[in-house]
Amino acid sequence: MTSERLNYLIFAVALVGLPTILLFSPWSDMLRPSIPFLLLLITGLWLVSLRMRDSGIVDIFWGPGIAAMAWWYAFQIGLSSLGVKHLLFLGLVTIWAIRLGGYLANRNLGQPEDYRYTRMRQSAGDQWWWISFCKVFFLQGLIIWTISSVFWLILTGPATLTWIDAFGLLLWGLGFFFEAVGDWQLSRFKAELANKGKVLNTGLWRYTRHPNYFGDACVWWGYFFLAFAHPDAWWFLFSPIYMTFLLLKISGVAMLEKDQTSKKAAKYEAYIAQTSAFIPWWPKVS
Repeated sequence: MTSERLNYLIFAVALVGLPTILLFSPWSDMLRPSIPFLLLLITGLWLVSLRMRDSGIVDIFWGPGIAAMAWWYAFQIGLSSLGVKHLLFLGLVTIWAIRLGGYLANRNLGQPEDYRYTRMRQSAGDQWWWISFCKVFFLQGLIIWTISSVFWLILTGPATLTWIDAFGLLLWGLGFFFEAVGDWQLSRFKAELANKGKVLNTGLWRYTRHPNYFGDACVWWGYFFLAFAHPDAWWFLFSPIYMTFLLLKISGVAMLEKDQTSKKAAKYEAYIAQTSAFIPWWPKVS
């Protein structure tokens, strides 16, 4: 079995196994009520996508959908019972979601459908209308519900900030910086017609080939450490691990590396040889 097939097997097992475990766990009564809410959101988004003939709008929903889950849990618990740490978390996840959703909306809306979804649409033919719900929208909703379950612990844990919380905030801040600045540098690079066919290897991209994905992983580890004061925190370690795995092996680094290598061949291979794939580090001297 190739490493790529093994990664997708792990993904498939986690995709089905983690939500199933959560549904039959001691926390199911707290997490289950959010399912109809999330289903309503993704179904509405799916109907909009059918009208627009663009399944790529699901990417824009990723950040806002995650923030929506945080706010759902907050209202379920009761806003009046939340402390400073809880409100700080809600502020952070909202800022992150607005930034990411706004960036993707500005980049994608008005443009042709992302090639990934176009390929699937062409392959499915007339059946794409319902396949897109299962294969794209429901799939993303399932992942959102699974990884955002850690938010319940943050919002029901101690309201006072600890040194571990400070570490979590530091990780979140580092991640947000790499994610936001990395996206900004990439969008500016792509806006210059003279850069077509070239590889971005300056700024944060000089130290890591994927500063935005590294940043996103740090953000999720930051959320986990914000939940650490909860006595059940260790049971939810899967959340940042699962997210990091997705970024590295499924929808992030692995997919983009394959695409960039096929498009820019020699240039990107030289970039790979010099630059760290994920964790920022000094480039190798050729």
